[in-house]
Amino acid sequence: MHRGEHRRGAREEMSRGPKTFRRGRAVTFLEQLTIKRTTIAQQLEQPEFQSIQQILIGELKALDMVINEFTQLFEIHADEIQGDEAKEQQNDKAN
Repeated sequence: MHRGEHRRGAREEMSRGPKTFRRGRAVTFLEQLTIKRTTIAQQLEQPEFQSIQQILIGELKALDMVINEFTQLFEIHADEIQGDEAKEQQNDKAN
C-alpha cells in the first residue's frame, strides 16, 4: 500500500465522524425550532397575547418556512425528530 492510499483512506474515515456529529447538531437545532413553534402556537390561543396576534402569526409562518427548508436541506425525516411528547413517553417507560 502506498502512503497516499493509506492517508486518503484515513482522511475518508475521519470525514465520516464530523458529518454524523453535525447531523446530530442539526437534528437538535430542528427540535429547538419545533419547541419554539409550539410555544408561539400556544401563545396565539391565550387572551393576553391578543394584541400581538398578527405578529405571532407572522412568526409562525416564518418558523414553518425555516423548519421546512432546514428539513429539506439536511434531509431530516420525521422519525429522526423526537418531540416533547415522545421524550416524555420514553422517560415514563424508563421509570
